[in-house]
Amino acid sequence: MSEKISLARLKKFGKTFELSVNPDSALAYKKGVISDLNEAVLAEHIFTDARKGLIAPAAELEKVFKTTEFAPIADLIIKEGEVQATSEHRSKEREQKLKQLVELIRRQAIDPKTNFPHPASRIETALEEAKVHLDEHKSVEEQFDSAVAKLRTILPIKIEQKKMTITIPAQFSGKLYPIVHVYTVQKEDWLNNGDWKVVVEVPAGLVLEFIDKLNSITHGQVLVEI
Repeated sequence: MSEKISLARLKKFGKTFELSVNPDSALAYKKGVISDLNEAVLAEHIFTDARKGLIAPAAELEKVFKTTEFAPIADLIIKEGEVQATSEHRSKEREQKLKQLVELIRRQAIDPKTNFPHPASRIETALEEAKVHLDEHKSVEEQFDSAVAKLRTILPIKIEQKKMTITIPAQFSGKLYPIVHVYTVQKEDWLNNGDWKVVVEVPAGLVLEFIDKLNSITHGQVLVEI
């Protein structure tokens, strides 16, 4: 069996049980994102050592799981065990997390000297120089503050929210309502003429992009006060 196989592994009553899985789908199944077991597993075999191709004896499955049926055993192994990925998959995960972190910083931070967001390429280079390494077992959000603290030794950076007061003509309010509510709305009023006036906080790095979107949809008829 290939060394590049991804496994779900469960140790129970001193015994080890494994099955071959698609790592992305298995993790999604484990988290309840998907419910179809067939999307997660690659072969309907329960192993004691998948890399050696050693299939678990039926008597052992019956003793430990009280059944020899594949589905309930596989379900238990994925949900209660550990999903192990290949080195290629872990590398891909790290790259994706790094991109998420760069985008999160770009969206929420500005260069205090210019009050403009740093380009993504500059952030990525600075993260490398600052030797920021992401923990694969934690979310990007959980590691954001510590990453920014290290980044500040390399790059001038300021996390800031900008408060904006926006007045949107009535004919565009329906289209812009979900776009505005992506951010923190502090106050909103419907004016006598039907216009929508809203006070919203937007990450500093996204202010110009947000205003451009408002102007594009309203054809420049939105009023923005910062």
